[in-house]
Amino acid sequence: MKSIIIAVCITFFSITLVFSQTSERKFISINNKQMAYKTFGLDERKADEPIVVFESGLGSGGGGYGSLFPYVQKSFTGIVYDRNGIGESEIDTSIKTDEDIIKRLHDLLAALKISPPYLLVGHSIGGPFIRLYASMYPNEVCGLFFIDPTDFMLTKEEDNRVKINTSSATGYRELFAINLKNIIKDTSTSNGFRNEAERELNESTPDFFKKYKSLQPLKDIPVTVMISYNKHIEHYETEMNENLKLGINLVPWWKELDQLRINHYAEMIKNNSNSRIILLPRYSHGIHQQDPKMVAEALIDTYKNCLISLKNK
Repeated sequence: MKSIIIAVCITFFSITLVFSQTSERKFISINNKQMAYKTFGLDERKADEPIVVFESGLGSGGGGYGSLFPYVQKSFTGIVYDRNGIGESEIDTSIKTDEDIIKRLHDLLAALKISPPYLLVGHSIGGPFIRLYASMYPNEVCGLFFIDPTDFMLTKEEDNRVKINTSSATGYRELFAINLKNIIKDTSTSNGFRNEAERELNESTPDFFKKYKSLQPLKDIPVTVMISYNKHIEHYETEMNENLKLGINLVPWWKELDQLRINHYAEMIKNNSNSRIILLPRYSHGIHQQDPKMVAEALIDTYKNCLISLKNK
């Protein structure tokens, strides 16, 4: 069962990675808790130029973006960090909600005197996080870049319809909670990862991503959404389905969920200029780790669109 849970973490969330042990890694105390971060190009940043802020997936340290850095470090300024309790950052149990996560990131940037505008990058559950940031601090965000983001917009009615259409006994929203509970119960889970899983379980049950129901409208800023779909059905998924008696018809189930996610993000950006959805059939959840050069090129293009958008304001 433990191997299944670990595999689920990789596909549903992200691989937990910490910063490499280099002199570039730094620490700062926020709310009396040490936070790890790394920046690049900060000394060369010009006034009012965007800085790219990387937000990682659940249980994942900022080092998970390391594969991108060789391709982007000369193109823009960036900051990557570990959330409290993940990677090298000290756990802070006072962080109870996703809003607290966003406020802590906001406090980190303020303490480091890193001023907006921000181009936010979010992988997996980091996608909902950057959308929430754009709602809480809309005037600070000049662009968004989603890497295979979690579908926080999936409704109960849609989830039930997928179950009916695919003759499946378990919906995505149910499986999301099951996976979080398994992470929490797994004795090998770190305290920081367990704390994150407990927070997200509370945020997503009984109402899925309940804090995201009343987001401020997205401003007309450049947005790129990269979505992998029609993924390979892995052996562990079949094993998990059988062992947990989930009753999921995996191929049609994922096909319908993929289409709903594409539709939701397309609707989200329909009024945004210089924006796009990039569909990647047969890619993995970790698109930026599988093909960092392609992701880097798309991110650089989005950065350039942010520069144009800011110039035209």
